[in-house]
Amino acid sequence: QVQLVESGGGSVQAGGSLRLSCVASGYTYSNNFMGWFRQAPGKEREGVAAIHTGDGSTYYATYYADSVKGRFTISQDEAKNTVYLQMNSLKPEDTAMYYCAADKADGGAWSEDYEYNYWGQGTQVTVSS
Repeated sequence: QVQLVESGGGSVQAGGSLRLSCVASGYTYSNNFMGWFRQAPGKEREGVAAIHTGDGSTYYATYYADSVKGRFTISQDEAKNTVYLQMNSLKPEDTAMYYCAADKADGGAWSEDYEYNYWGQGTQVTVSS
């Protein structure tokens, strides 16, 4: 049974930082993709960042939405089957439920939620001005 468990959300003031974690189990972590998405009330779910997981090399491809480039960093710990999202310089518009996603279809766009087969339950991030 595949499980994605997110943690690390919370409430911060603008300019603050949070680190989200997503622990994956029950599926093939290596040579796959994991992504972070977010959904604010009344808005569509959008891709935030993604990473090519556990390919055994020192370099692994990462992808970011333009809105978070330079502020967010996605990383992984292969030994722990865990992907992180470090979020710095947070803005009120970053407020959303953040979801971890895994097992993207080959060739699918990293930022399209329908390309992923597995989802976590979400963790809330609230940024106040």
